[in-house]
Amino acid sequence: MTARSVGDLVAVIIEDDPGVQSLLEEVFLAAGFEVAVTGSGPEGLAAVERHQPVITTLDINLPGIDGFEVARRIRRVSDTFIIMLSALAEESDVVLGLTSGADEYLVKPFRPRELRARIEALLRRPRLPVATATQRPVAPAPPAAATDTTVSTWRGRVHRDLSLDLDTRLVLVAQRPVELTPTEFDLLAALLESRRRVCSKAELARGLRGAPSGSADPVSEPDKRAIETHMANLRRKLGDSPTEPRYIETVRGVGYRLTPAGDQPG
Repeated sequence: MTARSVGDLVAVIIEDDPGVQSLLEEVFLAAGFEVAVTGSGPEGLAAVERHQPVITTLDINLPGIDGFEVARRIRRVSDTFIIMLSALAEESDVVLGLTSGADEYLVKPFRPRELRARIEALLRRPRLPVATATQRPVAPAPPAAATDTTVSTWRGRVHRDLSLDLDTRLVLVAQRPVELTPTEFDLLAALLESRRRVCSKAELARGLRGAPSGSADPVSEPDKRAIETHMANLRRKLGDSPTEPRYIETVRGVGYRLTPAGDQPG
């Protein structure tokens, strides 16, 4: 299989169990993907760099390099959506997987219909063609007038010294680029769009699925915990403090919202 061209749907499967490989390949082929199947960490990394897939599935217990480290290395070269699949079901494992760069974490044995639903939800989310760390363009500076309020401009958002460009999917903090995963970017964009309105964990989870605004689709507790983990990763990358937030504040028992505009933490 050759590297993908614009418009192709390509998935890379990194899995050493032949039975799971076959099931994953069947699900992706039914969803209209071309598929590259690999059985070890090093082979998987090479396949991601070669094919630049839209979605990558990743086992944790792999020959060569474990899945957590593979996810970290993928994030250096690709913005592929990562679905981590593992029999490890402890909360600490899920948190470590999401912290390593995964967008989704499914526990084995998984249901093919649920995996298909997750794939379709990821495809509804906006995404640029893949740009490696060495190819990323420099984000444009926000207009000079946009200093301490959240405004809409150039298909972008600004809050204090944080700016986000929806077209290039790049983020700046004090004019310095910040590397975010696709999920972290989408969460930040949702918060910037909502401004001071509180976004619940369930609402944010539905947004990542591509559900319509106001949808009442059920959201599981694991999905809510995943939002908490992604949010912690986002804050860390922005240099934000949960106790003295500059950009994102927690509304205990409800969700998240932007801090008040201004120079002092909200």
